[in-house]
Amino acid sequence: MKIAIYPGSFDPITSGHLNIIRRAANIFDRLIVCVMVNAAKKPLFSQEERVQMIREVTSDIPNVE
Repeated sequence: MKIAIYPGSFDPITSGHLNIIRRAANIFDRLIVCVMVNAAKKPLFSQEERVQMIREVTSDIPNVE
């Protein structure tokens, strides 16, 4: 099983991020999107909000978590 991790702040998630997620999901059996905290940035959205946004836009991709 090929597993990949895609880390980023995703503040907010963009169509470019989603493009990378969709392409990676076609290559790997499992793709884990990791929402990171960057102490050097003041985020627009909380970590929980960013996770929820990613879950919503990737809900149609079964191998993304």
